[in-house]
Amino acid sequence: MMMMEMKTLLLLQLQLAGVCVSLPPPSSVSISSFNMQHTLSFLPSLESPTHCRYAVQTVRLSRRKSWRSVAACSELMAGQTCNLTLVFKDPFESYLARVKAYTSSQTSNWTQSAHFQPLTDTVFGPPGLTVSGCGNCLLLHLTVPASGGLKQQLQLRDLYRSLEFQVKRTRDGAQYLMSVPFSEQVVISYLQTGVEYCVSVRVSGLLTSTSSLFSQPHCAFTSPPSPLDKSEDAACCQLWYVNE
Repeated sequence: MMMMEMKTLLLLQLQLAGVCVSLPPPSSVSISSFNMQHTLSFLPSLESPTHCRYAVQTVRLSRRKSWRSVAACSELMAGQTCNLTLVFKDPFESYLARVKAYTSSQTSNWTQSAHFQPLTDTVFGPPGLTVSGCGNCLLLHLTVPASGGLKQQLQLRDLYRSLEFQVKRTRDGAQYLMSVPFSEQVVISYLQTGVEYCVSVRVSGLLTSTSSLFSQPHCAFTSPPSPLDKSEDAACCQLWYVNE
């Protein structure tokens, strides 16, 4: 890590010392985000030499004092992206990023991204979902995506506000929507026993402007509860009342 930071400082010193600004700048600098994992991408100029490298800097708009270099993205090659998840830590903050091309003797002007606000610009993928029958109800178990590790999983859980379900009866296609506060276990009750239903789910974040995606349908038959589950299911099936 220290060696990478030293390289970054050396590159900046060379640029400040009078390196010729003659390289064409990169274009299409953009930041995409899925489940609060943020990735910067850009397009190199067709006129840039193949040995060209690219450096990334970011700034936090509420404390706009100076741009800060991203050490892990100081020597990118054409076609590579920059992971800014650990840089954009505050989901409610607004940020900017910029990219420049350089060689040992030349550099380009910076190309800047649009404003990026993690919570409003991310897209929430669907939570994990399993569906099983519990008499005249469906028992849904939900899991928070863990692709970004435990810390990222806990952050997503804190940012989830509610769950929206699409429920469809397979036999005749009858369907409806229901929304409930976020929970890892939800029961849809007062359904027909022995009938197959398919359920899709998506999450809503703390801000209504956050985009989200529905899961693929998960299907299960309602069924009579087993003797061991009768007491548990009788209690759980009173949690949510849903009209067909």
